[in-house]
Amino acid sequence: MITNQKSWFGAEMRLISVILFVVEFVRGAVLVSLLPIFGAKTLGLSPDVIGAAISAHYLTDTLLKMAIGYLLDRFSTRIVVQAGLIISLIGIYLLQFSELPWMFIGAAALYGIGMSPIWIVCLTKVTDQQRATQMGTLYTIWMVGLGSGPIVCNILLDYSVSFTYKLLVSMSVAACVLTLFMSKERAAASNRMPFQKQLVILKERLGHMKMLLPGMILQTTGASMLVPILPSFANQELGISGTQYSILLTAGGLFAAGGLIPMGKLADKLVNKKWFLVTGFGAFAFGLYMLASGLSFWYCLLIAAALGLSYSAILPVWNALLAAYVPPNQEGLGWGVLSTFEGIGVMIGPAAGGLIAAWNGEASVFWTSAILFGLIGLFYLWFPFPAIATNEKATNK
Repeated sequence: MITNQKSWFGAEMRLISVILFVVEFVRGAVLVSLLPIFGAKTLGLSPDVIGAAISAHYLTDTLLKMAIGYLLDRFSTRIVVQAGLIISLIGIYLLQFSELPWMFIGAAALYGIGMSPIWIVCLTKVTDQQRATQMGTLYTIWMVGLGSGPIVCNILLDYSVSFTYKLLVSMSVAACVLTLFMSKERAAASNRMPFQKQLVILKERLGHMKMLLPGMILQTTGASMLVPILPSFANQELGISGTQYSILLTAGGLFAAGGLIPMGKLADKLVNKKWFLVTGFGAFAFGLYMLASGLSFWYCLLIAAALGLSYSAILPVWNALLAAYVPPNQEGLGWGVLSTFEGIGVMIGPAAGGLIAAWNGEASVFWTSAILFGLIGLFYLWFPFPAIATNEKATNK
């Protein structure tokens, strides 16, 4: 098993992982810190406009997932990833000229175009053995990048907005340069099926996994609702400084990243993985509810750590379940379709969060998100849950 894991995480996978880390570092910094803080303090934009910009980012990201998955099954991964990152670089570069709301939203939408390829490439590399462990490894890289971006950005923004922005642009350029070292080989096409036949198989698989669809959409909706209002909520409602806010993000990120691989390994050893999700969703809902209560910094620090740990219990098992439904020889399209369903929630969440905050205050966004995560936990508590082992057999037919 150790040999298989080392073989999976070879030189090409390490390069892809570095690119993923850089891309997610910039994405986290832009979406969680730069857009909300720059949009509100520098441009004077309202929460609903900022939420619309973040939703626009995820809208383009989501709508293109299926098409990108299709392209990855037919063209060199280097070409697809490289083209996407160049387009995203143009989007983040144009943010400095986004003085009007429509320009702000448009630049964020353009930035979202190139985010999908690198993540879908990573997902297609996951093998049948030790799925949860491999998912835990990928999500550790993803989460460390996504979490460290806002932390570093928050600190730098206190000193210089211009330097912070130039740093993020430079890192985006670096990600584009790294793609030059990716393999030029096209994915093997010997067993590729016609596109229409692939869609028929995917439709059949989606019918079998209808029990997972509510969780796919609602969890991403609940999480992304918080993105537009997190910095201002921390400052205005919790009364904490930018440094303390960075500490909270660090605590949550460290516990989440630190728990992903152990949780993935534990899940691989257990037959009934249902309780990972039920407990994880329930704990996450309770933590969000407590954060909305306006507790002191030290209580918030404990809650942030608990939220990170509960999320680490959810992610590896959840994505290992999804991986079991991706048919062989069409991994790119399969993950593109599944990511599209998950992206629906990410697409509508920020706009919904911004509207709720403008209508009834930022604390109500936390309450709404907590309700959504609680409903997901209850849903999977009372309804039958598919087993990964069964799905793996179906996948290999």
